[in-house]
Amino acid sequence: MKKFLSANEAVAHGAAQAGCVVASAYPGTPSTEILENIAAFKDTIKCEWAVNEKVAMETAIGASMAGARALTAMKHVGLNVAMDPLMTFTFVGATGGMVIISADDPGMHSSQNEQDNRNLAKFARTILLEPSDSQEAYDMTVEAFDLSEKYSVPVIIRLTTRTSHTSTMVDLGDFKPAPRPLIPYVKDISKRLPVPMFARRHRLQVEKRTSEMEEASCRSAMNKVIWPEGANNALGIVTSAVAYQYVREIFPDFPILKLGWTYPLPRRSISRFSRRVKKLLVIEELDPFLEDQIKAMGIAVLAHRTELNMMELNADRVRNLRCELLGDVPRAKVSREDSTLPTRPPVLCAGCGHRGVFYVLSKLRATVTGDIGCYTLGAFPPLNAMDTTICMGASIGNAAGMKKAGFKGRLCAVLGDSTFFHSGMTGALSALYNGTAVTTIVLDNRITAMTGHQDNPGTGRTLEGAEAPVTEIADIAKSMGFKKVEKVSADDLTALEKVLKDAMDGDEPALIIAYAPCRIAAKLTKEGLCEVDAAKCKACGACFKMGCPAMTRGKELREGAFQMVIDPNLCAGCSQCSQVCKFGAIKRVK
Repeated sequence: MKKFLSANEAVAHGAAQAGCVVASAYPGTPSTEILENIAAFKDTIKCEWAVNEKVAMETAIGASMAGARALTAMKHVGLNVAMDPLMTFTFVGATGGMVIISADDPGMHSSQNEQDNRNLAKFARTILLEPSDSQEAYDMTVEAFDLSEKYSVPVIIRLTTRTSHTSTMVDLGDFKPAPRPLIPYVKDISKRLPVPMFARRHRLQVEKRTSEMEEASCRSAMNKVIWPEGANNALGIVTSAVAYQYVREIFPDFPILKLGWTYPLPRRSISRFSRRVKKLLVIEELDPFLEDQIKAMGIAVLAHRTELNMMELNADRVRNLRCELLGDVPRAKVSREDSTLPTRPPVLCAGCGHRGVFYVLSKLRATVTGDIGCYTLGAFPPLNAMDTTICMGASIGNAAGMKKAGFKGRLCAVLGDSTFFHSGMTGALSALYNGTAVTTIVLDNRITAMTGHQDNPGTGRTLEGAEAPVTEIADIAKSMGFKKVEKVSADDLTALEKVLKDAMDGDEPALIIAYAPCRIAAKLTKEGLCEVDAAKCKACGACFKMGCPAMTRGKELREGAFQMVIDPNLCAGCSQCSQVCKFGAIKRVK
């Protein structure tokens, strides 16, 4: 059975084939589609969106302890959130096979930082596998469950944006998804209760296990030498993951040691390969993870000036490396057919409720500590209404810290509903407990929008499509002890301005819920589009400060002053723009 699959889809198929029983994750590009595709196998795999990556990791750990095969998936920064349980579970050890998918984002296509999570696999002393295409993603996922159970260790499979979203043909073999029977649970506190007296034993076992896993990596078929016919031994290349694809394209005439099992590092295999070549070159994406370990073995690695360890690797960069080292190819001439076209920066969608909130905050000259979500776009012109973004849930703690430091002026924290469930509740509770007069604004659009409209505890649906209780953020805030909790329509600019001004100018912690459903996810029926009456429009430009993509320039009334025209194909009928116009030139029409 063969299918054309992305690596994310291939992982889902591999989990089903391997008999995975439980899968839990939090959505985050480029990993999101893994759980969405596992949901297609909900008859054999119990799958769920957890409220954050730590909970997803803990759920998978619990399933593994119960003897079930389990998988959790997250983007690279998500693994930071989940490291606390992971670091202890590697001491405790897996019972049912446990696989962790870390989807890194070299080049930061949709992320706030660039990190190489291979370092975290080494830090945690897990097994690390790196597929270079969808076939390997499938095969390695299947094998990862076996390795996890054999060595009683979680296995990290590191994908990157390029492998996650690139599709290739995958031979699924005799594909028969079925849950693996549970390994019988046996009570054993010496294994699962790592108090110091037991954890010290675990620490010794971890070193013994790591040594055994290194020997296995040297024997693994995931690590292989490609020696092209007629190739000489002047230069040998060690590589892994998607970098291997670029090396095969640019260095087709040189021997390659392709590593798929990269931690523990197969040192004996690397030593043997290095002795067969005169010079050794390491090509990998992001940190010199392999190179530093190989150098520590006492093996010389060819130095070069071409930068390989920042941003996403590609064939052009590898070609420039060959040009530098061998001089037998010209430098890559990077040109794009669209290079002369104006750029189109990402913007909030037409009709997005977030726009009204940021418009008002900008008008009130508030300092805004922001968070991770679509609403981060509120930082850019013409709204200019967000000052900081650090990580999921940081907005409230950041605002509290600024208040504690003596910051003067209007200040608020802004985050989305899914982010509030993810890690905002603890920040809000801490600020309340410590008496910090922080105004928290939750942009409640009832969906996890940025990663593709996944459900969360506020939507009333699970990943599998079942009905679920709807969690009201206002109820959570009141139960915490917030005295000032208000809910206001994000489309009502007048009410928004009054509520936000009162909260930020007050002297008590406040939680404001600005509600407007995501107009894409909710598939709202338009009550009517908005239209500009050219006879009334004075070309004052006030409406353009909203930054709505449905607004375009029309007739120029005077130099640099244009009337606004609304594109009916983009307008969502939110009517925020009509509230900004002082001349009554914008009306909703059928």
